[in-house]
Amino acid sequence: MSSCFRQYRLSVQSGRMPVKLEEMNERMGSSVTIEEIIVVEGKSDTIAVRRATGADTIETNGSAVSKETLMKIRHAQEKRGVIVFTDPDYPGRRIRAIIEEHVPGVKHAFLPKAQSISENGRKVGIEHAADDDIRAALAAVRTPVQDKVGEPPVTDAELVSLRLVGHPDARRRRERIGLMLQIGQTNGKQLAKRLAMFRISREEFLAAVQAIDEEGDIHA
Repeated sequence: MSSCFRQYRLSVQSGRMPVKLEEMNERMGSSVTIEEIIVVEGKSDTIAVRRATGADTIETNGSAVSKETLMKIRHAQEKRGVIVFTDPDYPGRRIRAIIEEHVPGVKHAFLPKAQSISENGRKVGIEHAADDDIRAALAAVRTPVQDKVGEPPVTDAELVSLRLVGHPDARRRRERIGLMLQIGQTNGKQLAKRLAMFRISREEFLAAVQAIDEEGDIHA
């Protein structure tokens, strides 16, 4: 992947493209060159990703992820690298976990749920996303640490005090953290691990929390 494409990150504003995404699109046209192979869930997702980026894909065809598919992903990781780009729902998170377990070191790109909802509002998936949103998500790709994961930038007690665990608004706040830091949606137990896995600094994490605080909680 080109260094130009890597440098763009999603804005912390929900549903908005990065400030420079328009410039990136002008420079690269309707498609971008991505060296890695993108792992998606199905054929409709492949169509959407290829339309937006022209990238090659591997389809899992379900959340079970067969041994044959894992072999393909492992081979792709060795030859070109892999970006896991699954739907922002439970099956998509399950697929990520399976791939991460069997093929360590794969990269991850996350699409906000709000950008992947079908027109009738009943379905969620990469296939429903706009081309610009797909490119923005892939531009904000995250790479987990290859060696031993270090300590998370926040303690369990701090997660509680920051209203990310054990608070009526905790789930929404975690969703916003996932969007702002481009680490995907997590539950209370997963958040600290995900922060450590992607080496999110304490400064970066607290800045995101501050932005959420400025938005205000739904539940007082």
